[in-house]
Amino acid sequence: MEKRFPDIPSLLSDCLVHDEDPNTAALITSLSHVREVGFFTRSEFLRMCKWKEQRERRRQNWISNTEDEVQLLSARALGALDEARRILHLCRLRGVGIPVASAFLMLVDPENYGVIDIRVWQLLALYNEVDYDLDGQGLQLLHWLDYLDKIRLWAGEFNVSVRAIERTLFQHHRDIQTERLYS
Repeated sequence: MEKRFPDIPSLLSDCLVHDEDPNTAALITSLSHVREVGFFTRSEFLRMCKWKEQRERRRQNWISNTEDEVQLLSARALGALDEARRILHLCRLRGVGIPVASAFLMLVDPENYGVIDIRVWQLLALYNEVDYDLDGQGLQLLHWLDYLDKIRLWAGEFNVSVRAIERTLFQHHRDIQTERLYS
């Protein structure tokens, strides 16, 4: 990968993505009630899982979560007072790690959350915004907390949703990627 901008704020200033993918926008709209009711259902959970991870490899794990488990853990997550507890409650669902849990949060609250994945983490490493686990594989709680702080800061600076920042980073990585994503 080669740098195209001197830093992330310059990238955001020049390439900020404002439009949402229509399918994602429809899913976000269909989940707009979740914050108000304070949990999501198993059916909503499965739709969000499929949106984030379109490959079928984790489907059996997801399906094994019961309605009660999904509602209980999502309620605990959405009611948690700090970001660590919020995402860790979601990670207690079978088949869910930090990237998938971050997708749930973004889908129910795109103003305040973005999805963390290998692409955005590698881009942060490329622009020297992070200095550990540069390959972005095996994302954990510390990655999430550092990432969330950064993208929320930029969202505030540019007066846009956190999702807009995340989509811009994701898209830019996709545009400049020359190597294999996973080693």
